[in-house]
Amino acid sequence: MADINGSMCANKFDLPVDSEHKAKTLKILSFKQPHMRSFHLAWISFFTCFISTFAAAPLVPIIRDNLNLTRSDIGNAGVASVSGSIASRLIMGVICDLIGPRYGCAFLNLLTAPVVFSVAFISSAQGYIAVRFMIGFSLATFVSCQYWTSVMFTSSIIGTVNGVAGGWGDMGGGVTQLLMPFLFHMITIYGGATPFTAWRIAFFIPGWLHIIIGVMVLALGQDFPDGNLGALQKSGDVAKDKFSKVFKHAVTNYRTWVFFLLYGFSMGVELCINNVIAEYFYDRFNLKLHTAGIIAATFGMANFAARPLGGYASDVASKKFGMRGRLWVLWIVQTLGGVFCIWLGRANSLSVAIASMILFSIGAQAACGATYGIIPFVSRRSLGLISGLTGAGGNFGGGLTQLIFFSTTRFSTASGLTYMGAMAVACTIPVAVVHFPQWGSMFLPPSKKGGGCTEESYYSSEWNEEERMKGLHHGSVKFAENSRSERGSRHEIAAAVTPPGYNSTPAHVV
Repeated sequence: MADINGSMCANKFDLPVDSEHKAKTLKILSFKQPHMRSFHLAWISFFTCFISTFAAAPLVPIIRDNLNLTRSDIGNAGVASVSGSIASRLIMGVICDLIGPRYGCAFLNLLTAPVVFSVAFISSAQGYIAVRFMIGFSLATFVSCQYWTSVMFTSSIIGTVNGVAGGWGDMGGGVTQLLMPFLFHMITIYGGATPFTAWRIAFFIPGWLHIIIGVMVLALGQDFPDGNLGALQKSGDVAKDKFSKVFKHAVTNYRTWVFFLLYGFSMGVELCINNVIAEYFYDRFNLKLHTAGIIAATFGMANFAARPLGGYASDVASKKFGMRGRLWVLWIVQTLGGVFCIWLGRANSLSVAIASMILFSIGAQAACGATYGIIPFVSRRSLGLISGLTGAGGNFGGGLTQLIFFSTTRFSTASGLTYMGAMAVACTIPVAVVHFPQWGSMFLPPSKKGGGCTEESYYSSEWNEEERMKGLHHGSVKFAENSRSERGSRHEIAAAVTPPGYNSTPAHVV
């Protein structure tokens, strides 16, 4: 009877789904509810926030003259822009776990819109730094983006889906390098505004985008395949979780902190580059502002394909080698990104600098996609908070590298790039210590202790006996069943006997 009910529920979806009603395929050109509509709203909202957070970067040569900014002011503003969302990403993770991604995403877009508009009234370096810090809060939409797609799509394609959603969102960092200089020139040429007025007016466009997207997410979005979290909790289909439990299982899982570090030197260096690359080409090779912006834009625009490529490579490696394949892909692409960053810092000609920048961007962005091909498997119960902590690691790494290498005159920008690349290579090594007892690690096979660990035992261990007696762990059991694909085809493991009662999941439980 449960199978019949599950089959009837599955028929209401436009895409084929698994037992959790997560989609098994990605249909890019579809906007149907719930899977594809949530997918598109997730990446577009993050894309919008990326545009506004880095909108000032391509206009720095104009802004610094208007506000009399020093190199230290510019560097501190860059640090502020990526540091603002360290805390907001943690909070967003908790909101996703306890309230749902829809409200978190929509309200953050709407709440930061007035801050974007306020750029027009900046009159000092302190105001500039403060506003960039507060706009940076909006980058927490990355967490809602990755959480949302993770609960909408099945584990076998999650690397590709998260890679596409995250990559297209990150692409806003490239689009803004083109958009803001374009708006600036249009306002000065056709609007008759002075340069010191035009850059301020240009920020109204990102501000309105925040409002439009925020309203769209509220009106059109849906938290889970079967409905919004609040409604599912009221109907009893989803149990309300406790923050203390979610927090405990996130911070006591050592893998959380390894990925915090790893993401700090994939997404972190990307965030840092978005702040310095246009000015670097403008000053080092004596280019025009628009030309420097176009070159800088290619770094962010590479996200259209590079981050999805990393996620897709992770999925492909998983089909043959399981989770161990995903870990190897992450190490390879992130290390290569660091090597090409070193090359960028040592480039002495424009053509070599552009080539190395593009290769660096592909490596770093593919590593971001590969990272979030693994994150959904670290924890089922604390997925939102772990996604938030990992995302915060990216901002922490971006702020740290900006502070160390690009906020003082101690290092030239070229030297800073070289040292940042070396740090990225070194800080990627810890991926080797990530071990899943049911699947293994880069160098070690699955655990054999006590007869071995199964997917069910790993994810059910996040619930105590009392919670299991109440059936609160059933969602984790379904996820465990669907995550057996991480065993890989090359090293097949005999299906373990499922503990009594674990498969007696009511058809209505998500």
